[in-house]
Amino acid sequence: MAGGWTRDGAVQDQIDDTVSDALKNARAKLPAGMGATHCDECGEEIPAARRKAVPGVRTCIECQSARDAKPAQSSFNRRANKDSQLR
Repeated sequence: MAGGWTRDGAVQDQIDDTVSDALKNARAKLPAGMGATHCDECGEEIPAARRKAVPGVRTCIECQSARDAKPAQSSFNRRANKDSQLR
């Protein structure tokens, strides 16, 4: 149920758009093309099994795990109210 000047289902549309944007962003970050034989971050050799399993891989397992551990934040403010803009 939407209220005010919005139509019914507008909140769900915002949720769907946020999820869709997150998926597009994640897919854009997937490696593609020719992979590396050595990690771009630490220089260690990337095992052949990993290079075969993940096409276009550029980092070793340890470095990728460290990257994945960092929290990700969305850059879109779909609500656009004053409180959310003041953070």
